[in-house]
Amino acid sequence: MSAPLIVSIPHSLGRDEAMRRLKTGLSRAAASVPVLSVDEERWDDNRMNFRVRALGQVAAGQVEVEDAYVRVEVTLPWLLQRFAEVAQAAIQKHGQLLLTKR
Repeated sequence: MSAPLIVSIPHSLGRDEAMRRLKTGLSRAAASVPVLSVDEERWDDNRMNFRVRALGQVAAGQVEVEDAYVRVEVTLPWLLQRFAEVAQAAIQKHGQLLLTKR
């Protein structure tokens, strides 16, 4: 099994507001990427476990929301490993957009 892809996104929203924004964010992000669909999204306190499907492959991971940062960890199947850098950049970009103060 490959090493997980880990992205840490700083924010200044506080834990509750960051969680509120993220609870709708995964489905919205998936809707903007035609090859991505959400199979599972389950919250347990400040942690979300998820499973997504892209190009017929399944990737699973978790999101941990803390007071000053969000940590995303996802394990990509071997076929999607070649897209790891693109996935990391997309997670960072969409996460930053969701967690920017408005």
